[in-house]
Amino acid sequence: MLIQFNFKNFNSFRDDATLDMTATKISEYNNHITCIGGEQILPVAVIFGANASGKSNVLKAFSYMRKYVIDSLSYAGDYDKDDGKFRRPTPFLFDNNTKDAESVFEVYFIDNNDIKQKTYNYGFSIDNEGVCEEWLNEKAKTSNTPKKIFYRNRVDGTLQFSGLNTKVSETISLALEKETLIVSLGARLKIDVLRLVFDNFAKMRFVDFGEPRQNAILSTLIPSDFVDSKDVRKKVVNYFSSFDKSIVDFKTEVIKGISDKEKDKIKIDSVHKMIDGKGYASIPLSQESGGTLKMFALYPWVDQVLTSGGIIFIDELNAKLHPLLVRVFVQMFLNKESNPNNAQLIFTTHDAWQLESDLLRRDEIWFTEKQKNGISTLYSLADFIDDEGNKIRKDENYEKNYLLGKYGAIPTLHSFNFFKGE
Repeated sequence: MLIQFNFKNFNSFRDDATLDMTATKISEYNNHITCIGGEQILPVAVIFGANASGKSNVLKAFSYMRKYVIDSLSYAGDYDKDDGKFRRPTPFLFDNNTKDAESVFEVYFIDNNDIKQKTYNYGFSIDNEGVCEEWLNEKAKTSNTPKKIFYRNRVDGTLQFSGLNTKVSETISLALEKETLIVSLGARLKIDVLRLVFDNFAKMRFVDFGEPRQNAILSTLIPSDFVDSKDVRKKVVNYFSSFDKSIVDFKTEVIKGISDKEKDKIKIDSVHKMIDGKGYASIPLSQESGGTLKMFALYPWVDQVLTSGGIIFIDELNAKLHPLLVRVFVQMFLNKESNPNNAQLIFTTHDAWQLESDLLRRDEIWFTEKQKNGISTLYSLADFIDDEGNKIRKDENYEKNYLLGKYGAIPTLHSFNFFKGE
């Protein structure tokens, strides 16, 4: 489970930013909390904010970190800004002190499958030349002091492998390139602790419904074994039953390609009961509502994450979904019965209705706000201090106060006259 994510100098975030998934000492919804490895961790974080305030950039920072961990071996020894094989993250560009400075990414997490429940701290920084620093520490459940696994620093030439044996350390030292992460290389060499870190990133899933190209890809995805397995189709029907009981089954048909070069196509019909209860009717899945199609597209990702105990990041979860449907979706992760493997959901939304205090804890609600100088900040409702120096109470009307601007993170609006151009 993710405990904390820290990043700096990425897109609109110039300064240190932290998304903390640990529970604060507040009194509501203690049933949301998972106690593991001496930590109290939350399953959900929702990020609100105005357009262009930096909401998506929080998810993009994590996505960049994951992609670099997964792909850094392919950058090794082939540094070329023009061919895109190594591409540093976009820094904060409106400050001469940061546009060429390093960007930093760091996570604290616990592996759900680790019976010892160790806490891991992994991070790296990157500039125009490659990896500046990289570190990995682990802490036993019963210990207050972390143990260093490795540390590297390109500037002073430090390369320490305190937690790895001599043979492994020598192999990594010989093969390591300035663009390559030790975790990526160590995972390829099947070093257990480095493979564990790598696998935790590999289990993460990112969905962006605000990006047209990814939307098109998502619409073509179907669950694994959906065509061949009645059990899988039944599981999908049960998933739909939480918000749309009219779909009682799916019919599938494989349409063979005309030539060897043409891929087979899969025709999917959704099956509905007749209104008189006598018999069934089928319609192409493509004719279902946009919300139903979105939930169908989400199913494979949600199924993987709930099964593996991973994390799913969703940008603009509210797009094409009724607020009540979003609520049901969030509750899948809040409910221990539907989420027995401690999966986590981190998403952005403009849907202020989800700010109802009967759904989320204050420390599960986050905001992004962009200052006049273009710098984004990230903060939680639990940490917010109002103008009178008070923290937000759990009995406040979060939705109303947010829309009134009490918590910040809303757009500054003014009218525009198209005919006068002002």
